[in-house]
Amino acid sequence: MTIVQAKAVTVKAGAATLLDRVDFSVEVGERVAIVGPNGAGKSTLLRVLSGEITPHAGVVSLKGVGVGAYRPQTLALHRAVLSQSVNVAFPFTVDEIVRMGAGGARGSGLDGLVEAALMEVDLLHARARVITTMSGGEQHRAHIARVLVQLACGESEHGPGLLLLDEPTASLDLRHQIDFIALTARRAERGTAVVAVMHDLNLAAAFADRILVINRGRVAADGSVTAVVTPDMLSRVFDVRMSTGVAPSPLPAVLPQAMMARPAPVHDRGLPAA
Repeated sequence: MTIVQAKAVTVKAGAATLLDRVDFSVEVGERVAIVGPNGAGKSTLLRVLSGEITPHAGVVSLKGVGVGAYRPQTLALHRAVLSQSVNVAFPFTVDEIVRMGAGGARGSGLDGLVEAALMEVDLLHARARVITTMSGGEQHRAHIARVLVQLACGESEHGPGLLLLDEPTASLDLRHQIDFIALTARRAERGTAVVAVMHDLNLAAAFADRILVINRGRVAADGSVTAVVTPDMLSRVFDVRMSTGVAPSPLPAVLPQAMMARPAPVHDRGLPAA
């Protein structure tokens, strides 16, 4: 079953085309990493899939229904979104932040969902702490727990949902990066579709069943990790000479070696060597 699908999606900002006729779909229980250079359109695609941005052309459907047809409260029950950075200015506790994921839901089961989410992100011991006193990584883990609660509330009523994450591992230490990959695997086993924008290609390879490469607003590659993470494709897209290895696991390991040769800036040409 297809959870979310984009067909010929185009997004523009003034004269710039951020996404250009992008086709993309995600199935139940699938984990997909979206990778690509800065400014390629990765976060824009995530925002389109979430319903935050309406494309200038093309359509996005969530569980077979146009994403724009959902009321906001209903949409929140079918998909959960975690942005790259979330700033909280008020002194909420971690527990209060995580409970926000339930929206207006109440009931005896909520305490269990909150506790389970806090355990998954290793913050059960810190549930009474004020979030503004915590490190960036700890705060980010609290927000991961919040969207897990949101997702659980929706899935209890509507079945497998969609989890959209923008750079979810950027502020996490090594142990919690591994924990994140494990928790998304558990969600996928239950049918949740997980889509994450990621810059670390090695983490993307460890996380994903599939990798979508976006470059200059277009799909440059879409397929299994081993099919996509190749020296040729990565060098072409990222403009960096790369090699991939397979030790100690069969997953590709990306090792940047050097920038690809490129013309000198105009103002540097013709200058004598120092």
